[in-house]
Amino acid sequence: MNQTIPDRVRWTISDLELLATDEWKRYEIIDGELFVTRAPHWKHQRTGGNVYLELEIWSRSSKLGEAIATPGIIFTNADNVIPDIVWISNERLAQLLDEEGHLRGAPELIVEVLSPGTINERRDREAKLKLYSSTGVQEYWIANWQLQQLEVYRRETAQLKLIVTLLADDEITSPLLPGFSVRVQRFFV
Repeated sequence: MNQTIPDRVRWTISDLELLATDEWKRYEIIDGELFVTRAPHWKHQRTGGNVYLELEIWSRSSKLGEAIATPGIIFTNADNVIPDIVWISNERLAQLLDEEGHLRGAPELIVEVLSPGTINERRDREAKLKLYSSTGVQEYWIANWQLQQLEVYRRETAQLKLIVTLLADDEITSPLLPGFSVRVQRFFV
């Protein structure tokens, strides 16, 4: 008799409810794989706050959408994450926000601030890149506070592709954000 043994345990949203709540940990599921991270470094959080601030200032003046820090996004039962920053248009927000205050689909822009370590890099550069690419995110930024650089991925032929790595003296602009222009260094002050 043949028995099939699954290659790995697949986590779901229901499983997260069984875990003890710990305000110092973040639980994310990507393709059924559980990622648990601790509260990030001060400079990680400062970078995320600065990116949020710049996007929020632009959003308030343009009135085209909203920036939010650490929102919950539920793509599927086996894919739910808490990115560092999200920007979403007003139209898309009205469609995707559920009654519990979670997004149930892809915002236009997601920003992750890279934490040191191979597991963190694998999560942001591989697992999350694949997830965001397959779910329709239009643009994905990875901010590296240690190197003071910003990787910009944009949707090309149904996939997110690295189009540029910006350094501190460069300006970030985006076709998603008409008129938005910020010197990258402002994210890392």
